[in-house]
Amino acid sequence: MSASPDKSSWPELVGVMATPAATQIAHDRPDVAVEVLPQGAPLMPDYNSKRVRVFLDLYGIVAKTPVIG
Repeated sequence: MSASPDKSSWPELVGVMATPAATQIAHDRPDVAVEVLPQGAPLMPDYNSKRVRVFLDLYGIVAKTPVIG
């Protein structure tokens, strides 16, 4: 599968372990930075079109749909 420059969300990654999820996002969109964070982490409320935040539950599983921003 090739990179997907228009992809902006990854609902299929909810329930997936952190490392494969981050790897898939980086493969799909090599132009964005992937930030892996615990759910509920304090964040700056800014939008960044070159960032995807991946929020994990206590078990290291993606807890919500990763999106650009």
